[in-house]
Order: sequence, then structure tokens, then C-alpha cells
Amino acid sequence: MPEPVDTAELKDGAACGTDPAPPCTLVIFGAMGDLTKRLLMPSLYNLAGAKLLDPGFGILGIDHNDNTDEGLRAALTEAMESFAKDPTSEFHADRIDPESWGFVRERIHFLKGDFEDPALFAALRDRLSGNVVFYLAVAARFFGTIVEGLGRAGLLKQEDGAFRRVVIEKPFGSDLASAKALNARILKQADESQFYRIDHFLGKETVQSVMAMRFANGMLEPIWRREYVDSVQITAAETVGVEERGGFYEPTGALRDMVPNHLFQLLCMVAMEPPNSFDAEAVRGEKAKLAEAVKPIPPSDAVRGQYTAGRIGETDHVAYRDEPHVAKDSVTETYIALKLGIDNWRWAGVPFYLRTGKRMTSRRTEIAVLFKPAPFRLFEGQGIDPLTPNVMRITIDPEHGAATEINVKVPGPKMRIGRVVTRFRYADFFDTAPNVGYETLLYDCMTGDATLFQRADNIEAGWSAVDPLLKGWPQADIAFYPAGSAGPREADDLLARDGRHWLGLDGKTD
Repeated sequence: MPEPVDTAELKDGAACGTDPAPPCTLVIFGAMGDLTKRLLMPSLYNLAGAKLLDPGFGILGIDHNDNTDEGLRAALTEAMESFAKDPTSEFHADRIDPESWGFVRERIHFLKGDFEDPALFAALRDRLSGNVVFYLAVAARFFGTIVEGLGRAGLLKQEDGAFRRVVIEKPFGSDLASAKALNARILKQADESQFYRIDHFLGKETVQSVMAMRFANGMLEPIWRREYVDSVQITAAETVGVEERGGFYEPTGALRDMVPNHLFQLLCMVAMEPPNSFDAEAVRGEKAKLAEAVKPIPPSDAVRGQYTAGRIGETDHVAYRDEPHVAKDSVTETYIALKLGIDNWRWAGVPFYLRTGKRMTSRRTEIAVLFKPAPFRLFEGQGIDPLTPNVMRITIDPEHGAATEINVKVPGPKMRIGRVVTRFRYADFFDTAPNVGYETLLYDCMTGDATLFQRADNIEAGWSAVDPLLKGWPQADIAFYPAGSAGPREADDLLARDGRHWLGLDGKTD
């Protein structure tokens, strides 16, 4: 059982005590790709700065283009410096610490190879020994091919106490059938325990703290159920558009990109049953049970939207159809809103509303729990309106924290009820290290902690819930919303038919 930690100790940086990960080689397929530059290198830099990488740590980058050790080091250094200067990037720092980046830089090596060529895996076999993590920072079409290449070359055999692990990015499949096929394909090459299906949402501190807030506070867990909860809203709103990713986004869309992975992971954290322990398999088992309890979602309980031209702040933005690599008559959704139900004892009858979209009025990722109102009988005849329900909002982006709205008496001679908000921000209590969301996940993979990674059954359960939408939704059935808005009117209608409304993206209830 984790022991409580004095926040004053954390503020002073005196309660770290985390051991470095064991020595290993991180093999990155797609060493010159955007993911490697934008997220993996900053994460390794931050881990190096926190002294969480062993001196025996090494990096072997693989790409199909010509390069050298020094050429790859120079290119990644340039990318790090560029991102550090960009305040809009996930990684932003006043400067690059030469010691921390030097630790990572000098351990970078390069190997040219074609992911579909057996010669690449033969060359890898000659260069690798001991602990190895294979990171697939590549297009999804290469996932199965690379794992098969590793397996056939004997690179996934765990011998003499050394581990061999594979990190697979999303999207893991494009529907239920393809997810099942991919799982079957890779599990022929290695054991389930060797695969780490990564979702960077789970690397965010506030997402991880949802379990602590629920299960470490006696005043919350007893009311975290259908008898007291009216509904739950999960939001992941972005102000960015598809930018240069139209080629990827066109065949994917918001539903495939965000719902079975990101939003369902948040759903699992907020709604799963208490695990027997914080053992990885106990936690992942409860997540899988929750995902399997989600009822298949019919098209009538969902809204697809696409942004048109509009303004966010002082900047005008073009319509999705005018973005690069997007068809002029595209019906790909950039927004999705849906209502789902969970078929278990705790949540029977409680609606869960999920929404995510691009080019919305503000950036906000949160879980909001709306509680049933207290009985009004005590205040009848006092000139008081029906009581406002209590709302607890756990904010993940852009700030990490939580806020709870409660009813209190307004000062004065008469009984009047007013609403107040109690809130906290993590930054007010803890010194938080720079983080792009992958640091914890990379460290956990190297240490063998699979708690925050998805199992095959969890992945397939997520796809099962949305499969009716993918199969039964008319592609032309799409609503439009201007960039800089909160989404299409049809999404408001989805909740209005239940007598509810979306919470504001500005953090206010109304």
C-alpha cells in the first residue's frame, strides 16, 4: 500500500527516491520520424535530467534513409533546440541543459534498414544483447511486419534473465476485426507480457491521480456510484486543426483517433472497480472488465462533426476541407460526441457523455462527475430555486487540478443559497518536473511495470463498443461547426433530449 507523502517534502524536492531504470538498449524504428523528435527525445532528456536512466542505457535508431551516428545526433539535437524555443510544443524549456542532453546524445547510434527486409533483423541480432526495448514509432501498417521480423530473428526470446519488450503506438487496429487480427498476429511471436500498447494520455499525472483521488479518499468512493451520480462528462477539446496530418486523418477521423483509446482510457480510470492491489495485472484486469461492460453504441447516440472556417482568438482558420491533403468533399469527422451506458451494478442507468474535437473554442481535457441534487424539501417555501447539483471537475489539460461546485448559504439575514467553487492546482502543492507525457511510460516499460499500458482484451473491448458506429453510420451524416466554437448544435441536442447540457469549455458549469 503506498504511504502518504508530506507535500512539503515534495515541494522541497526531498522525497524523490526513485531508482534508475535497469540498463537497456532502446531500439527506435522510425528514428527520424515526428514522434521520435517531438516526444521520445524530450522524454529521454527529461528522464536523464531526473537521473532515471542507467549509465548502461543506449539508443539505436533505425530508419530507411542514409545517415550516420553523428548525423542522427545532429538532427535530433537541432529538433530539440527547435522545440525548446516553441512555446506551443509539448516540450518547452528556457534552454537545453547540456549535461542532460549530452547523456542522451552520446548514446545515440544509427542503423539503416528496410522494415520489411529480413537482413535488417539479422543485422540487429548481431548488434544487440541483454535488455532491449523495441519502440515502434512507425505507421500502423508496419506494426505486424516488424514484430514478425523480430520474432523470426529470435530477437524476442528472453534468455539469461534479460528482457525483450515491444512498445506499440496507436492506432492499434482500425476496427474490431483488424484489432483482433493484429493481436493474433503479434501474439504468435511473443507473450502478451512483452507487449506494451502505449497511450500517452495515461502518462499525464492527473490521469494517474484519478485512481488516487477515488480510492484514497473515504469521502469520495462511497458516493462514486449510480445512487449518487447523475451523469459523467469526459471532454478532450483541442484548438489545433489537423495541420499537415491530413493524409493520416482522412481515413482515420476523430472516432478512431480518440475514442477507443484516449477517451476510453479516461472512462476506465473514472469508472472501474477498485482493484485488489496496485499490481499491474490487477489494475488492468479491472479496466478490461469495465471496457467489456460498455454497451455497444448505436448511431442514434452519437454525433459526427467537421469544422468549417472560423476564428480562434485573433487568428482565422480555414475549413477542414481546405486543409492540406484533405478531400474537398471530405466527410471525415473532426468532432465526435456520444452517449454510452455501462452494464454493471455500479453504473447501471448512469449516462456517460464523451466528446472530442479539433478547432474548438478552447483547449480542455477533463472528467466531470455530476452528482444528483440534494432533496429540495427543506428549502420549499423559502423563495429558493431548486438546488444546483454538485459537480466535480478533474482537469487534465491545460492545467492539472480539480474543482468542486457546492451550495452554501449567502451571507445575510435571509436563507439564500449560492454556489461556490473549491479548487486546487497541482502546481500550488507540488514541484512538477517538465513532462511531455511519455516519461512515466518509458520508465515503466524499462522497469517492467505494465499498469499504464493496454492489454489485448482492453483494446478489443474498446473497439467492440464503437463497432456499431463504424458499421452503421451513414458517411454523409455529418454536422458542421465553425472553428472556434464548442461543436455542432446536434451535439447539444444529444444531451438536451435527456434534459442535460454540456459543461462549458471555459471551466464554468453554465
